[in-house]
Amino acid sequence: MGETAPQARTDAAQPVRAGGEGLAVLATAGFADYALIDSGNGRKLERFGAVTVDRPEPQAMWQPAGNSGAWQRADATFSAGQQEEGDLGRWKLRGVLPSSWPIEVMGVSTLCRLTNFRHLGIFPEQVPLWQWTLAELNKVKERPVRVLNLFAYTGVASLIAASAGALVTHVDASKRAIGWAKANQVQAGLEGSAIRWILDDARKFVAREVRRGKTYHALLIDPPKFGRGPAGEVWEVFQDLPALVRDCAGLLAPDAASLVLTTYAIRASALATDGLLRECLIGRGGSLVSGELAVIEAAGGRLLPAANFSRWTSDAGS
Repeated sequence: MGETAPQARTDAAQPVRAGGEGLAVLATAGFADYALIDSGNGRKLERFGAVTVDRPEPQAMWQPAGNSGAWQRADATFSAGQQEEGDLGRWKLRGVLPSSWPIEVMGVSTLCRLTNFRHLGIFPEQVPLWQWTLAELNKVKERPVRVLNLFAYTGVASLIAASAGALVTHVDASKRAIGWAKANQVQAGLEGSAIRWILDDARKFVAREVRRGKTYHALLIDPPKFGRGPAGEVWEVFQDLPALVRDCAGLLAPDAASLVLTTYAIRASALATDGLLRECLIGRGGSLVSGELAVIEAAGGRLLPAANFSRWTSDAGS
């Protein structure tokens, strides 16, 4: 962790203000349907609803703090495969599990599934950012509030925003992910909510929206390290993120607006995305906070790092 806050640029009339001293840590202890039970030896033991899973976590460099019996009772254990051979990994089940099961987060019911990417369709470390975004949306006087969710995956953030009355544009390059998100919409009982489902490359969609003069009150950007668009477009986060963020800056509503960027790229630093956003938002003023997302472990109280984040607000209406 740095000892001093990243310095805002001073060569513009409205520099982005630093949000605090040094990088921030946003940590969650989970919620009723989720807990990080234990971690260590490059693994993490979690509970999603009534199902416990044991899956890889390279940043858990320490020894497990809890009883080994809890690990042995895990309902599903993930083993990584050989990615270069197209084998992403597989789950070993201790018993019979349903193909999907519901959990509730922030009042929204969503479906978990075991995937060969080791994910389950929800990223609990994002909860503090979802809570912050809802608070920012409440500051917006214009109605309906417009939210753009890029790389939106299974749509948990889209549904949380929609449940608060926002008009949501959900963009993802995977038809399967959008299908899962639509199933989550039904599971949440939000079939009548205002969500536009867009199957597209995020860069192409954002560029079109800029040309159309569209604006949004909140942007959520959660890119993968590597991916492919529906037409085979290649996404590489270090190469493609800067241009995308510059275009996204042009989509922010002129008054009250907010932006959240999360990155799971291991080689990335929160200082890097902090610097990128300061450059792209230099004329907007407002305040920016960057740092790490973490989950608090139940067994030992340790903070398990999960992702980097940067969040910006125009401060309008506050």
